[in-house]
Amino acid sequence: MSTPVRIDKWLWAARFYKTRSMANSAVVGGKVHVNTKRIKSSYRVKLDDVIVLTKAQFKIEVVVLKLMDQRRSAKEAQELYCERENSVAQRELSAAQRKILNQSMPRSIKKPNKHERQKIRALLGKSK
Repeated sequence: MSTPVRIDKWLWAARFYKTRSMANSAVVGGKVHVNTKRIKSSYRVKLDDVIVLTKAQFKIEVVVLKLMDQRRSAKEAQELYCERENSVAQRELSAAQRKILNQSMPRSIKKPNKHERQKIRALLGKSK
């Protein structure tokens, strides 16, 4: 398919978002930029457009290789775009940093069970 496709349809077909309405919300919310410009959902994607998505804490930068407005298999969806090397490196670095940070954070203390609550009440001098 060589005719231009709406950005929300393309993002949905490329499997960046589960539903087309989620893709539309992301575009309207300013989470999607094409060629460094904020766009509307009616924007027509063209070949070689550079799309920058912000999902959670990640920025994903992809180049459009193919156009499709139907959702197909994940394998076909991966052929629609090519992620830039700096985007991949940045995501991997961010994931590694989060992993290290999560390991160094202390685990939360569990909620006291019935017997522990009774001991706490006894120490505080409270009945029931």
